[in-house]
Amino acid sequence: MARRNLFQPPPPPDAASSTAAPAGEQKARFPNTGAMSGVKSTLKDVASNAVREISVDVIEENGPKDRLSFTDADVVTLAESIKAHGQQVPIMVRPIADKPGHYKIVYGRRRLRALRSLGIPAKALVRSLSDEEAILAQGQENTQRLDPSFIEKALFATELATSGYEQAIILDALAVDKPMLSRMTKVARSIPKSVIEKIGSAHGIGRRRWEELADQSRSDSVDLEQVTATLQFNAAKSSDDRFGLVSDAITQALKSKAPDKPAAPPTLSIKLSDGTALAEVKETARALTFKLSKSDAPEFAQWMRKNAEAELTRLYEAWQSEQKL
Repeated sequence: MARRNLFQPPPPPDAASSTAAPAGEQKARFPNTGAMSGVKSTLKDVASNAVREISVDVIEENGPKDRLSFTDADVVTLAESIKAHGQQVPIMVRPIADKPGHYKIVYGRRRLRALRSLGIPAKALVRSLSDEEAILAQGQENTQRLDPSFIEKALFATELATSGYEQAIILDALAVDKPMLSRMTKVARSIPKSVIEKIGSAHGIGRRRWEELADQSRSDSVDLEQVTATLQFNAAKSSDDRFGLVSDAITQALKSKAPDKPAAPPTLSIKLSDGTALAEVKETARALTFKLSKSDAPEFAQWMRKNAEAELTRLYEAWQSEQKL
């Protein structure tokens, strides 16, 4: 006799059964209510939280990345830890619909690389997630375990937006508001990705300094990739130091290309025929100023103070008359 799934209603009676109860009077042997519903829910939760061992050969790593590439040294260090103590934290994968038995990584890329290097199966949580649900899980797990840097979040947000994810999904995945998301994508789209990858995650560099670099990179007079091509990144001790190298190089490039300021016209000194200093005329980029000497010609200075409006108006009208000629 075939075994029946206890968590599904019994099958309808076959056509040969003439003693079946009238429609509406039949009841499922195990109704989906009360205690039985709780048992089903509990078993479903247990199944979804169960950790499985999966061959690393059937796990694909494609999809949006929320962190800049990690170094071989990072992978080696983690592999040594796993070899000594085992994989303490499972990765998360989701089945690939058109490739039965294959999975796509949701989070835990570095752990997966370390496991590949050791040639051992991965301990994994398997979830049937939509693309949007996978992005939420990826963003939330990485934010909780290893807080990504500003630029890593900015690149992740930009990649998601470019891939067509709705803004609401991106906001939830990164736990940011709309103004911050706008700032992130503006920075990531202003600085060439090749330059960002040379710098690295730069955990010590916050939003303000990345925005300053983005503003500098938008200058038409500077090619950021060309400026950074000759920098000695290997000499920098950290990702933060590499950011400093780029920032200093761009600042110097902008200074060297800045046009020289025109020299200010010399101050015009007006003197009477007997050599008495009467006034000085000084010109700047924003104003032309007259300075009367109250020590050498105090009476004239006082008279000018009383008649300045009338005299300046007269001079202006005389200038206008000349323009019409």
